[in-house]
Amino acid sequence: MGQEIKRTDVNELGEFGLIRHLTSKFPIKNASTKKGIGDDAAVIDNGDKLTVISTDTLVEGIHFDMVYTPLKHLGYKAVVVNLSDIYAMNAKPRQITVSIALSNRYSVEALEELYDGIRTACEWYGVDLIGGDTTSSPKGLYISVTAIGQGEKDKLVYRDGANVGDILCCTGNFGSAYLGLQILEREKQLYLDNPKIKPDLEDAQYMIERQLKPEARKDFVEQFFPKAGLVPTSMIDVSDGLASELFHICTSSGVGAILEENGVSIHPKAEELAIKFNLDPITCALSGGEDYELLFTVKPEDLEKVRYMPDIYLCGEIIPAEEGVKLHTKGGNIHPLQAQGWQHFQS
Repeated sequence: MGQEIKRTDVNELGEFGLIRHLTSKFPIKNASTKKGIGDDAAVIDNGDKLTVISTDTLVEGIHFDMVYTPLKHLGYKAVVVNLSDIYAMNAKPRQITVSIALSNRYSVEALEELYDGIRTACEWYGVDLIGGDTTSSPKGLYISVTAIGQGEKDKLVYRDGANVGDILCCTGNFGSAYLGLQILEREKQLYLDNPKIKPDLEDAQYMIERQLKPEARKDFVEQFFPKAGLVPTSMIDVSDGLASELFHICTSSGVGAILEENGVSIHPKAEELAIKFNLDPITCALSGGEDYELLFTVKPEDLEKVRYMPDIYLCGEIIPAEEGVKLHTKGGNIHPLQAQGWQHFQS
């Protein structure tokens, strides 16, 4: 009998564990490669400026559902989720490439809608579409976008720069995109059961827009941070859930953190909707994902620079690694924080 071939399910490693496993034997050979895999974007030294590159792939049936996703919104979102990674490095996006694979159920007119959304995002964020690829797919639609940006050497921000005593800050509110998805999924099921039924969006337009047409926080990187003369010590964009991203910063920086529930903003409509769905609003905020806000740390002496910025929330403090990552609840309790971010690999 031949030796049995070992087969490891990708779920055993998870998304980030799988990436580490597959790329651990790829040492950096070029001096111009300043940052490879393991941050929001890769960094290449091109002399006066640093080139920042990020790529993401969206897959039909995994990342989006065509039952409730307009193609124009999809094109817009595919660009934004990549630009958000560039902003998370405190850099400015300049160009994108777009590659798609599609089945024959997509017409030229459908693709025009998709690219109309891509063009709208390019116009709003001031980036150029400079290339890509189009090929056929046996099933569905795949979109892969690569974003290229530029940052200044002394102002680029990584995940690994947080220090004990730093103040934890976040932009905007959390949980709305997740709750928007819950509404869309509910309406999809009702539609499949009865195609004649009229959608009931329950005054949930804000949450639905946060899910279908998110925005990257270019205002902070291009306006508020430079105006205040602020360079965060670490930063990450919140795509997989606030708790999960906080763990990324803590792991990369070798620190712990205490997150204040009072500092995590939740939109009033989102809070109402969570309660209606019998969901805990703070759990939606911590684990929902796809908010594309910024989570960052600043030195204590820079606190005054952020205190009066619009849409900023002081949400905690960096503590020694041995103290762990904890949540301080509104009720005054402190307990270990759980990172239950969105899982890409599901059986």
